[in-house]
Amino acid sequence: MKAMIFAAGLGTRLYPITKDRPKAMAEVNGITLLEHNIRFIAAQGFDEIIVNVHHFADKVIDFLKAKNNFGLQIEVSYEKELLDTAGGLAKAADFFDDEDFLLYNVDVVSNIDLQKMLAHHQQNKAIASLAIRQRETSRYLLFDENHHLAGWRNKSTGEEIVVGPQGLSGGIVETHGLDIVGTHGRASLKREFAFSGIHIISPKMLPLLGDIRKHSLTPFYLEIAKENTIAGYEHNDDSWFDCGKPETLKQAENYLKNN
Repeated sequence: MKAMIFAAGLGTRLYPITKDRPKAMAEVNGITLLEHNIRFIAAQGFDEIIVNVHHFADKVIDFLKAKNNFGLQIEVSYEKELLDTAGGLAKAADFFDDEDFLLYNVDVVSNIDLQKMLAHHQQNKAIASLAIRQRETSRYLLFDENHHLAGWRNKSTGEEIVVGPQGLSGGIVETHGLDIVGTHGRASLKREFAFSGIHIISPKMLPLLGDIRKHSLTPFYLEIAKENTIAGYEHNDDSWFDCGKPETLKQAENYLKNN
């Protein structure tokens, strides 16, 4: 099965660790985040992997070569300029075939059961499924009673975006070049979840990307959710860490030492 690890980011939140390396090369207990996650997803059946790179790209490429790609089929998608998640996926689209595949943020450490998430995705006949949790953050995805994506909310700014017929009474919110209908009415009825940076994608979604470049998947999901099922996979009982900051990287280290 195929997967893409998003590893092209600048890792600014991890500075000064990322002063001389990409965030993929930040270490947890002496093992790089990239190696940890390659081994983690490969153990769950995702053994054909493409890794996007940009910041200190040569260090990732040299690392994979030195490790003989961990005995797996691993390819690298080099981005001369950062394309963000949707743009990065669009650039790497030729790597995928006619089977569902995984997208995984390199700075995530979790014990999530990816095969269970895949089964949930397929049962829902979703075009994309997003791992979600009940945790405190500033930006939330909104899901309806069927755990289908229904909007987005920024608690810091009060901005809300609602997709589908319930949003038609609101104003237009421009997000990354997409005009998405938003409202402050029905959005309050939707459940808030934080996104975990883990996606299962149907190959049917790839043509919808078109010639998209330098674009995030979040507004893209909100746009296509008007006519396609974007399912939420709730995994509150799993361990999960965003290792994008030194303090949370340390939390992940402590967790892995004891598990």
